[in-house]
Amino acid sequence: MKGLDARLLAAHEAGDKSALVTLYQQAAKEAETEDAAGFFLVHAYVFALESGHRDAPALRRRLVALKREE
Repeated sequence: MKGLDARLLAAHEAGDKSALVTLYQQAAKEAETEDAAGFFLVHAYVFALESGHRDAPALRRRLVALKREE
């Protein structure tokens, strides 16, 4: 996940919230545990909400399914 880590850091430095949504979703897909996936999805969701990203509703549904949102 080193390449992904570098891209996440670069997106944070650039303030690119759209890229952060995408990258955190990718991190969730690659996560080794459900807890780790949930952690990354929460981050993706927060950046999606902040930026009005079109994936926000789908991210919320995923978080509800993981019992991390009601």
